[in-house]
Amino acid sequence: QVQLVESGGGLVQAGDSLRIACTASERAFSHYAMGWFRQVPGKEREFVATISWTGGTIYYADSVKGRFTISRENAKNTVYLQMSSLKPEDTAVYYCASRKVSFTGTKIEDYNYWGQGTQVTVSS
Repeated sequence: QVQLVESGGGLVQAGDSLRIACTASERAFSHYAMGWFRQVPGKEREFVATISWTGGTIYYADSVKGRFTISRENAKNTVYLQMSSLKPEDTAVYYCASRKVSFTGTKIEDYNYWGQGTQVTVSS
């Protein structure tokens, strides 16, 4: 079956670091590009980062560039988002997603499978 499960969210202070992870079933991960998105209540889900199947192509939203790092361990069917210098405006539910091609995508409609999300809260 297809399954993506996020983990590692929590409450941190501004300036802290946090790493969240997404572990997927083989069917939702193998040879697929992966992405991270986030959403706050009342706003649209927004793109955060994406990584190709090989890890050779990565893109970030301007709002997180230089602070967040996306990576993946294909042997573990897992993608990570390392977040540093966190700001209160980074507070959101973070979702991982997979798309059924190997190259990256930055739009919600590019992705086929989604996790349930993990809450990240950054206090000031």
